[in-house]
Amino acid sequence: MTMTSPLHDRHIALGAKMADFGGWDMPIEYPGGGVVREHNAVRTSVGLFDVSHLGKASVKGPGAADFTNRCLTNDLGRIEPGKAQYTLCCDEDGGVVDDLIVYLRSDDDVFLVPNAANTAAVVERLTAAAPEGIVIENLHTSYGVIAVQGTKSDEVLSSLGLPVGHDYMSFVETEWEGLPVIVCRTGYTGERGYELVPAWDLSGQLWDALVAAAEPFGGMPCGLGARDTLRTEMGYPLHGNDLGPDITPVMAGSAWAIGWDKPEFWGKQALSAQRAAKESRLSRGLLVTGRGIPRPHCGVLVDGQPVGEVTSGTFSPTLKQGIALALLDRSVKVGDEVVIDVRGREVAATVTKPPFVEVDVRES
Repeated sequence: MTMTSPLHDRHIALGAKMADFGGWDMPIEYPGGGVVREHNAVRTSVGLFDVSHLGKASVKGPGAADFTNRCLTNDLGRIEPGKAQYTLCCDEDGGVVDDLIVYLRSDDDVFLVPNAANTAAVVERLTAAAPEGIVIENLHTSYGVIAVQGTKSDEVLSSLGLPVGHDYMSFVETEWEGLPVIVCRTGYTGERGYELVPAWDLSGQLWDALVAAAEPFGGMPCGLGARDTLRTEMGYPLHGNDLGPDITPVMAGSAWAIGWDKPEFWGKQALSAQRAAKESRLSRGLLVTGRGIPRPHCGVLVDGQPVGEVTSGTFSPTLKQGIALALLDRSVKVGDEVVIDVRGREVAATVTKPPFVEVDVRES
């Protein structure tokens, strides 16, 4: 059964192009300019995204943070309550079950935001491992999530009396119109921005207010099409493309999100061995110099020999050329020239290190 967000009726009323995403019927783009216009709105002013399809779960009980830290890759000991952290849930072989954000409320209260299609799997794994006294709850449809992203995001939130200016990867729990909402300084676009987590039933009211507040700044609702082009310009991985059961954090360039010195986390032995062996393919950026748009599974060649495969590829509205993430042999270095096989046509590209655009998401 396809799920719908609490804002579904509003997307339909706006004439959004809808499509299945992780089992949810979500807006891909809106009329009046589509993906490119929405992408540029985020880079120059502000864009509003319904990302309520993202999962939500809680881990509560004595030592909840310590338990979570024994399971997920990153080290929660690096942050304090009120902070958030990007991390990964891996299997015993080091494959990625999901990548997610952990919000540390207290030592006994952890809030998780996994990807839509993987929420049940993450909750199931945590539940199976939880000791007595630790309670795992799937809150997928208890909360909505609205992303406010772009250079004018502070102005939009301030006009509604919502808190702004807190540090990157931190959050504030507050009230709006007398109802609770979490304001998280996080996002998936590379721009300064926030993700708001209201109660499911409050999401529509908050969305309407945000749309009205964003309009004077040239802001607009944006679909998941623009979200994808924005995240690809930043080189952010997408689970199922750039991360997955067969693409480990070591391969995907996400080893920075692993607490290697921790005594334990799921997949530690396998990932440590892979890291030491230095034999796996690695994720690199590809900047297209010819004419063509790379797509996932396009082959990458050097002197006619296969050296890898595109995992994510798109047209960059900012650069006005094709860009891609690809898993490449370690023999291929940044600066090398390669060829991408786009439907039987050879398209020239240069190997680079993402991000493809200059954006400072941590800007204060």
